[in-house]
Amino acid sequence: MKDQLQTLQRQLDGELHTDQLHRLIYATDASVYREVPLAVIVPQNKEDLLKIIRFAKVHDLSITPRTGGTSQSGQAIGKSLIVDCSKLNRILELNVEERWVRVEPGVVRDLLNRYLQPYGLFFSPITSTANRAMIGGMVGNNSCGSNSIVYGSTRDHVRSLKTILSDGSECTFEALEEDVFHQKRQADSLEGKIYQQIYTALSQPEVQQRIREEFPKEAVQRRNTGYAVDLLLKQQPFSQNGQPFNACTILCGSEGTLAFTTEITLALDPLPPSQELVVAIHCQDVIEALRCAQIAMTFQPGKCELIDKVILDCTKSNAQLTQNRFFLEGDPGAVLLVAFRADQLADAVKQARELQTHLKSAALGYAYPIVYAPQTKKVWALRKAGLGVLGNLPGDPKSVSCIEDTAVALEDLPEYIEQFAKMMDDFGQNVVYYAHAGAGELHLRPILNMKTAEGQQAFYEISRATAQLVKKFEGSLSGEHGDGRVRAEFIPLMIGEQNYELLRHIKQTWDPHQLFNPGKIVDAPPMKGDFRYEAGQSTPEYETVMNFSEVGGYMRMAEKCNGVGACRKQAASGGTMCPSYQASRQEKDTTRARANALREFLGSDRETNPFDRPDLFDVLKRCLSCKGCINECPSSVDMSALKAEFLHQYYRSHRRPFSDRIFGNIGSFGKWGVRTSWITNRLLANTSASKSIKGLLGMAPQRSLPQFSPTTLWRWYRKNYPYLRPRKPTKAPYTFSAMNSPTTKTFHLASRPLNCWPVWDTK
Repeated sequence: MKDQLQTLQRQLDGELHTDQLHRLIYATDASVYREVPLAVIVPQNKEDLLKIIRFAKVHDLSITPRTGGTSQSGQAIGKSLIVDCSKLNRILELNVEERWVRVEPGVVRDLLNRYLQPYGLFFSPITSTANRAMIGGMVGNNSCGSNSIVYGSTRDHVRSLKTILSDGSECTFEALEEDVFHQKRQADSLEGKIYQQIYTALSQPEVQQRIREEFPKEAVQRRNTGYAVDLLLKQQPFSQNGQPFNACTILCGSEGTLAFTTEITLALDPLPPSQELVVAIHCQDVIEALRCAQIAMTFQPGKCELIDKVILDCTKSNAQLTQNRFFLEGDPGAVLLVAFRADQLADAVKQARELQTHLKSAALGYAYPIVYAPQTKKVWALRKAGLGVLGNLPGDPKSVSCIEDTAVALEDLPEYIEQFAKMMDDFGQNVVYYAHAGAGELHLRPILNMKTAEGQQAFYEISRATAQLVKKFEGSLSGEHGDGRVRAEFIPLMIGEQNYELLRHIKQTWDPHQLFNPGKIVDAPPMKGDFRYEAGQSTPEYETVMNFSEVGGYMRMAEKCNGVGACRKQAASGGTMCPSYQASRQEKDTTRARANALREFLGSDRETNPFDRPDLFDVLKRCLSCKGCINECPSSVDMSALKAEFLHQYYRSHRRPFSDRIFGNIGSFGKWGVRTSWITNRLLANTSASKSIKGLLGMAPQRSLPQFSPTTLWRWYRKNYPYLRPRKPTKAPYTFSAMNSPTTKTFHLASRPLNCWPVWDTK
């Protein structure tokens, strides 16, 4: 297979990696699963995709599409060819009048909205990962986000999808009038077979009745369980008054299992009203917050989000997030964040005051501070950090994704959570609660040690018990994160065996050779398997120079990374992390990739020096040690400390590079350069000599080399000291006094105007 992959590599404009390092850093996403791929491919254009799909079909291989790699259910990993679509990131066409845009799957959601803002438009679904989530992944998972109570899900905004089908043919799926639909289903092509299979299955009254009875009830807003055949029943030709048939309805949320998307046309919304405020409702516990949410939703807010005490406590240990806690009063058991938007601030304030009055009269909540823009950005940053900060829990037990995506009708939410909490008490669990209370969906996370057999067994048992409880309330096991590996096993329980067979038939029709992302949604392997950690796996304890005891040792610092990929955000989104990724746009240069590599290569004890890994050196050497990750990584992974310790251990077995020795003794070499500046500067000015010096020092050829001054600062100071005196300011007076001590002479500004500093004359 290696020879065949090398042949494919020569045919591609993009990259193909078969080395162990790339395969391991793509073996995980933000889920608890780990599957090492056969190879990693980064295509540059649609032609590359066509070649990859045809190659996979000929050699009986499978393909897993991937964008930001932030999936929490294991959709973006597989023992297959991982196709990283992040370089397919062009905005192809914008129609302002009709309010739609056509993009490639690798376009980042927030960057798309920066492009659309001057036109008064935006793509409205907003996830907590919006500064690195890509449109292709949002379509695959049918992402919703915090404003879905107003704008709906990604599915509600997809107008058409240009795809490559499993036979290598290209097909565009879009809205079809009924006569066109019947015409297309007669065609002798894979597209025709797809339409014919859907029509044959869904036109049967008994099938329609079974779907309506078994799928989540109508009041459940977020519904991402299996393929969305229940929504197809609302379209022509299955509903006389329905919208035109559009297969995009079923492709959204299909997790890349039916076709490979190359272009996406999205319906856009006008920018929301400019004035925003947030009412932060402080509650004693989660149940009280949910009852507040039921009242808040009657006021039609823009967002209604929950954060519980566990997450609030985790934010105390993150330097950046601590600044975002400014609005908290006391020590609440839960905070409900309710946002109101209006063209006039007074209108939003009026709604907020009315909500406060209703809550007080209902004796719900104990504090209701109102936060105004621009401070609201800090409030939402605190909310968005929910998943990442859970990586800050000390020790091996962590909050894990398995039941975090359940959704029920809003009127059922308090009762559902009460029963859920009682069930979790029986499991001995203290659960984390956060997210989309107004939409009937809370992200529920048990805290488990996935390195133990007991933790892995509890993972399965809690997931199954939760599925049964959700079914009791006729809810959806997945509201937005999808089925993937973690929920696919329970789909027959959620929608019934016969409906599940319908989903299998759909997959078989679209993808008869299991080419696209097999094992997701249907025919999935057991959820209890392929975990990041093996049961009984111990965490190696390494003797380190630096002190990592606060987090439990060197390895546990690396293990704090849970894969949410905040290090993939780009410069336009603000912040520092991660500059090497911002320069290269390669997963290998992210903080996440470095943490993954450390976990993979150092996760088991070795007799020889475990740090003697050239591949680890390769992935860590581009870390600039800027320390941006300490503040901006939600899990506070200190990659600069991990890198420093690794290099110290690595150089026990390797000679330090010559360039390191030069820069490590830059002071001594600087003195030598000044003393010989008359000849050194000539060498630096010479093009060929300068090129050789930069090569010797490991510097980029584009970087300029500074020349040496013939005069040192100390020599200049001794020469000019007698003439140094303060010059009177021209703008405003200030007083200047000198204070002498036996050992040193210091100067003190007794008083001065703002921005007025002394200016020195050197005559």
